[in-house]
Amino acid sequence: MNDLCADIGFKSINHVGEELCGDHVDIVEENENSTVIVLADGLGSGVKASILSTLTAKIISTMMAAGLPIEECVSTIAATLPVCSVRGVAYSTFTIIHILNNDMAEIIQYDNPHVIIIRDFEIYDYPKTEMNIGGKKIFTSTVKLQENDVFIAMSDGCPHAGIGIKYNFGWKREDIAAYMQALVAGGYTAKNLSTMLVDECDNLYGHEPGDDTTACVVKIRKREPMNILFGPPANRDDNERMMSLFFSKEGKHIVCGGTTSSVAAKYLGKPVKASLNFEKSDVPPIAYIEGVDLVTEGVITMNKVIEYAKDYLGENLLYEDWNFKKDGASLISRLLFEEATDINFYVGRAVNPAHQNPDLPINFNIKMNLVEELSACLKKMGKRIKVSYF
Repeated sequence: MNDLCADIGFKSINHVGEELCGDHVDIVEENENSTVIVLADGLGSGVKASILSTLTAKIISTMMAAGLPIEECVSTIAATLPVCSVRGVAYSTFTIIHILNNDMAEIIQYDNPHVIIIRDFEIYDYPKTEMNIGGKKIFTSTVKLQENDVFIAMSDGCPHAGIGIKYNFGWKREDIAAYMQALVAGGYTAKNLSTMLVDECDNLYGHEPGDDTTACVVKIRKREPMNILFGPPANRDDNERMMSLFFSKEGKHIVCGGTTSSVAAKYLGKPVKASLNFEKSDVPPIAYIEGVDLVTEGVITMNKVIEYAKDYLGENLLYEDWNFKKDGASLISRLLFEEATDINFYVGRAVNPAHQNPDLPINFNIKMNLVEELSACLKKMGKRIKVSYF
């Protein structure tokens, strides 16, 4: 068993004037190491296209995850979805990336722009086999995975970007590949890569997309453990046990909270060195303890991290805010969203006397809720989460 994992991110923008997106991405985990990713592009735009693409993606991902062959998936879609009376076309186009045991990728493509693979920072030309299923020309490929492989699937809104505005015939696939090749070298996450691609398409459309536009990026990377300590234990006698468990874990160590950092510093026998550098007015400054990778304030900083996490899972409009700044919330966000794959939370149940002021909107339950909320967001990002309470 290798120690690779798949980082998956996607972003869509709607056809101008439409409330719903005609593209749909569905991700189904078969098990811890195998995932089915389907990007479907419904015929036309708006409500009809949204229904067609959602049904297509759901049917294919569910059937593939259950181990059924692609022939059966396609014939089921053809039989399930209605045929367009004008064009005589039954359903949406689709791209499937099936990650098997984090070792192989099976790529199945029908009428979408072909998946771009970037390997060793170069554009990789992978073999394709043509099949005919129910009169549909479908391309299949099998690729042995390597660390840092990047797969870019997209709807035809991407190569159509800029038609008649910047380009006569749109943004060619080879030009998109070259654009993404430069970004991949920057080490960005799958979500940020898909966001940058779709944002560039939006710019080429003059912010009035002539088609639904979606990019889905899969980045193959090594598992990276991360440990975060939040709050001292309810019983002071548990300080030693909590700290020894926390610091014995492999990976980087983040300590959140003033009292928590004092307990960690005492355990390590090192002083806490405060920083007076206010990077952002709404986030308290960080501190330093030798032997700890990052020391931050607790509740206010964590609240900001959750704000970034929710945005990252949605529109990802704030990625430039936390990607480059050096305040506590931005630094935690980079470590958790970009670096970590397996995150261990060590949460102390001690009640902070400073939080018992009735004028403050912080109480014990809010602290526990923050951990639950952040854990839920990180799980949606595909991270493995373990929470231990003390």
